[in-house]
Amino acid sequence: MLQPWSPTSWKSFPVSQQPTYPEPHALEEVLKQLRLLPPLVTSWEVDRLTSSIAEAQRGESWLLQGGDCAETFEQCQTEPIASKLKLLLQMSLAIVFGSRKRIIRVGRMAGQYAKPRSSDMETQGATTLPCYRGDIVNRYEFQESSRRPDPVLLLRGYERSALTLNFIRALSEGGFADLHHPENWNLLFVSQAKGEVAERYKELLKSLGNSISFLETILRDSAPELRRVDFFTSHEALHLDYESAFTRPSIRGIGYYNLGTHFPWLGERTRQVNGAHVEYFRGIRNPIAVKVSGSIQKEELIDLIDRLNPDNKPGRLTLIHRVGRSKVETLLPPLIEAVAKANRTVLWVCDPMHGNTVSTAGGRKTRRFDDIVDELKLSFAIHRACGSMLGGAHLELTGEDVTECVGGAGGLTESDLESAYQTQLDPRLNYEQSLEIAFEISNQLSQQRI
Repeated sequence: MLQPWSPTSWKSFPVSQQPTYPEPHALEEVLKQLRLLPPLVTSWEVDRLTSSIAEAQRGESWLLQGGDCAETFEQCQTEPIASKLKLLLQMSLAIVFGSRKRIIRVGRMAGQYAKPRSSDMETQGATTLPCYRGDIVNRYEFQESSRRPDPVLLLRGYERSALTLNFIRALSEGGFADLHHPENWNLLFVSQAKGEVAERYKELLKSLGNSISFLETILRDSAPELRRVDFFTSHEALHLDYESAFTRPSIRGIGYYNLGTHFPWLGERTRQVNGAHVEYFRGIRNPIAVKVSGSIQKEELIDLIDRLNPDNKPGRLTLIHRVGRSKVETLLPPLIEAVAKANRTVLWVCDPMHGNTVSTAGGRKTRRFDDIVDELKLSFAIHRACGSMLGGAHLELTGEDVTECVGGAGGLTESDLESAYQTQLDPRLNYEQSLEIAFEISNQLSQQRI
């Protein structure tokens, strides 16, 4: 029998991926401050996302989730935030034309400041220091003072999350997202873009303009839905003390919500059924996601689903598979079949990024665009063959002009990586590669309609 749940009941369970603070009392003082600060999202917004994910589980919507591997405090600036939103709007527009479905837009942003690591320590030369765990925990520079976990950074993370979310809301609910003016979404460095992807997007905009004109002629009015979009935030809920500080009872008396984000997810390293993270996740009313690799066993997956969604509620649980191009055909079908056989309600989403990370001869982490596209295409086919349905994609991407993943229409090679390799952790798709992925998703979804 499970013990009664509370926002801190996870402390009685085995916990991993948590920083060790040299002064625990200083951490507690910061957590006291966080508990008094206003939430970042509302329970009504969270419930709206749950309803949208339930629609996606029925095949009526499609989820597009994307953003940085890890946000940095330095990048909490106007242009980087707006660029990611512009890119996700452009991608969702391309997917709409193929799927004829409503797109659920979710950013890996406004809180993606903590990162899991494979080791607690990092060695460079003769020096060993705590590893970098994201800007909310410590700093990237390899020096003792920077790598020491600092609880004040939790406050800085909250502040930047609030600033980011406020700007996103202003853009997504205002004229910026108006479908009458998609030119607002152009990124500065691609205003004069050439090539197949750019031309295809320009044709799409032309078709959009004609469609809107036809619709408004019939309605004799402008539909308000064309002038704003819903945009939700997500992050890996890794730092449990921080997440607990924003776990508040609903004013409607219907349970606890994590009001630090709309859509928290569990990572591959923290999804142990009897672990602290799963204990925390089982009690919050947010829609939640779990990343699963090919290492998970069928029985383990069903146990995990039942722990997190015992009542099999629609919209509650998303499974994000991150298997890798070379293994997806072997390892994914048994998982899909096990969930179907157990009659569990989930939304299946493909993360084609994390299983395809490689290193160059010079030690740079990168991802091959062809591997990413192939895993995505194979995932569509595997779900169809299993009588299932792929309901979304989870991508690490940026609206900036980076060179971190090789391949794509731009023909980036390993020798190009050094020209604009900006990530401190995992490599991201750039603008052109992301839009190319969106058109491939659109193509796959259009085949489902035939």
